[in-house]
Order: sequence, then structure tokens, then C-alpha cells
Amino acid sequence: MALSDDDVREVLRLIDESDVEELLIETDSFKLHVLRGSAVRSPPSAGLQSEAQSPVTSHQSPGGDGATIDAPMLGTFYRAEAPGAQPFVDVGTKVDADTTVCLIEVMKMMNSIPAGVEGTIVEVCADNAALVEFGQPLFRVEPA
Repeated sequence: MALSDDDVREVLRLIDESDVEELLIETDSFKLHVLRGSAVRSPPSAGLQSEAQSPVTSHQSPGGDGATIDAPMLGTFYRAEAPGAQPFVDVGTKVDADTTVCLIEVMKMMNSIPAGVEGTIVEVCADNAALVEFGQPLFRVEPA
């Protein structure tokens, strides 16, 4: 059974109106994982401004040379607000936890992704307009 855009919006609305901290819905062709509030387990993190709160996780990268800003959801990654516009951040940009670093489009909804960490962008790990997976590194940051 496939979920329509309206089905997903309704699920997110119901979650927003409930006390649910974590929800995982998975079908053969769709996966929705929502975490919010005390369900967030990987500090430091920042909330995502959308219909449901989802974490942006920052953690030490495997090489130990900084933190990564990971995709909080599956969707299309955009570095700028519109085609041809300046990217939100680039290598060398100083960010704080609330700095918007990119957009991820999910089901025709644009979600602003905050850095969730303070520091300097040292690498852009995802290609603009590419599909990104939940937990995939988007940026590498040298913490302040």
C-alpha cells in the first residue's frame, strides 16, 4: 500500500497533535521516521522547523577531524533557496546552531535544516539537488 502526499500530511498532523515522541512507518516503497522531544538521543541537536520536529544530528566524523551535519530525513538536498541563488553556506562559512545550512524537500514540502553545531564548514558532502538518505552526512564542520 502506497501513501499519498495527503496521507503523509495527515500522519504528521496527528503526530503534531499527540504526545508521540517517536514513530516509524515503513512500507515496501516508503519509510517515515519521526523523532522529537526526549526521543532525540544524539546531542547536540537542533529542531527542524516543519510540521513535526526532527533532529539534526552532529557527531564526530570517522576521521575525528570535526563534526558532521547529517540529513534528518530522506529527501532532495538543496544548498540554496532557489536555482541560481547563493548557497546558504559554503566551505569557510562560520555557523552557529541556528544557522540554516540547506533545504531538504520531502513530498513537495521544503524543510530548513539548521547546523545544530557551532563552527566552520570545511566540506560539503552532498551534491546539490541529489537525493539524500536519513543520517547521511551533508556537511563536515570544524567545531568552534
